[in-house]
Amino acid sequence: MAETAANTAKPRKSPAKKPATNGTTLAASNTEEAKSRFNAALEEARAGAVALGNEARDRANAYRSQASSTGGDWAADAKTKATELANDGKKGASGALTSLSRLVADNAGTIEQNLGAKYGDYARTASQKLQETGQALDEKSLDQLGEDAREFVRKSPGVAIGIAAGVGFLLARLFRR
Repeated sequence: MAETAANTAKPRKSPAKKPATNGTTLAASNTEEAKSRFNAALEEARAGAVALGNEARDRANAYRSQASSTGGDWAADAKTKATELANDGKKGASGALTSLSRLVADNAGTIEQNLGAKYGDYARTASQKLQETGQALDEKSLDQLGEDAREFVRKSPGVAIGIAAGVGFLLARLFRR
């Protein structure tokens, strides 16, 4: 039994080695080195975040200025195009008034023969007024025409509303078909 007791006996643990004073300073220096590396990594991450923020701000400013200049260019192009179209419309209206003036003047004789001298004179006067209006329209700039329209609306708002309603009715009839 003595043999089995010796074989079944628990092995003894060797006593734990206590770190020497040299080991304590080594562990402390490892801890300090880990802390310093962690702090350095943290500082590097902060610096990276600041750099990323600055880069994002710079790109946003660049995109903003690009959009602003592009929008300004589009606005300038639209204004130029609108001015061109308004001038073309002004020329067309002036030409239409002049053509109508000629038509009325050409038919003034026929009106005089059929309806009398008084109506022939009315037709000639209307022709002359249409001709003068066409020339005045040709001579004025768009700014002057806009100011004239504002002045007319200030002086006669009721008439202006009536004219606007009539023009709206005619445009509705024209575009309904």
